[in-house]
Amino acid sequence: MDDRFPVLDVSRLKIPNIPWRTAAAGLGAVVVLVAALGSVYQVGAEEVGVVLRFGKYNPPDRQPGLRFKLPFIDAVTLVPVQRQLKQEFGFRTVQAGVRTEFATQERRFADEAVMLTGDLNVAVVEWIVQYRVVDPYQYLFKVRSLEETFRAMNEAVMRETVGDRTVTEVVTVGRQDIETAAEVRLQALADQYQMGITIDQVVLQDVNPPDPVRPSWDDVSQAQQQAQRQINEAEAEYNAVIPRARGEAQQAILQAEGYALDRVNRAEGEASRFAMIEAAYRLAPEVTRRRMYLETMQQILPQVGRKVFVAQGTTGILPLLSLDSGARAATAALTDTTQRTGGGQ
Repeated sequence: MDDRFPVLDVSRLKIPNIPWRTAAAGLGAVVVLVAALGSVYQVGAEEVGVVLRFGKYNPPDRQPGLRFKLPFIDAVTLVPVQRQLKQEFGFRTVQAGVRTEFATQERRFADEAVMLTGDLNVAVVEWIVQYRVVDPYQYLFKVRSLEETFRAMNEAVMRETVGDRTVTEVVTVGRQDIETAAEVRLQALADQYQMGITIDQVVLQDVNPPDPVRPSWDDVSQAQQQAQRQINEAEAEYNAVIPRARGEAQQAILQAEGYALDRVNRAEGEASRFAMIEAAYRLAPEVTRRRMYLETMQQILPQVGRKVFVAQGTTGILPLLSLDSGARAATAALTDTTQRTGGGQ
């Protein structure tokens, strides 16, 4: 026998002789203590307590605060009904704001993030579903393994939604439509399966092509952006030139129409004026002739530079009055005109 392991001689041990009354009292005290501790529980501010009595649901749900139950008979499950719950797909937040594991980093998330689009392309879709519990009874008892079932529903709905769209819509302009369609479909399934939850929102965190084809995808995206930019520039130039040309053409047309209307109105006015003068001339020829002469002089004389008026028959002008050649020519022309007019009368 090894001396390192001494043998305990049980025959030498002495068991104390405890009276049975004392032992029963001690056992009863332990039972009472355990029962007292098991009959009190705390319901948090964001929770309700669902009580099962002999394994059967015992309504109503217990509200927040210190509550009591029957020891060894009632079982209480706390359900967070005021807290917003979430599930992440394609990534996991290990520590909020510090560390996150993505599908591109952890291959174990790739199965739920890699999806086939409607045009037979592949996209990596990462999203979050935020929901709340509205019916604790349905949440606990209507669906077995609700969290796993809900995750499977999310993947099925998202794959169906993404599969109805092209990869361009999924990656770029169709994100809002995908979120809305997935939220509506998830809520309909949750109501159909009586899960007792309501979907607050579905948020696409990141949507990208797979890493092996991302460089080619970026080249295509840049080419499309450049093409769109050139189209926008051409449309801007078109919008700047064509409306201006149309405006100038319309302006020219309006000017021509205005000029034509002015000429027609002037012609009609001159014709009416001539007819009126002709009628007046027939009634009083001498008066009309003199009036026409005076009106003509009234229009002509303001256009002449210096004007000199002399009486009929005058042969000279005072030598003190200095006149240049232009004034003398005007005086001679006016004198000749006056003489001829006077002789005619």
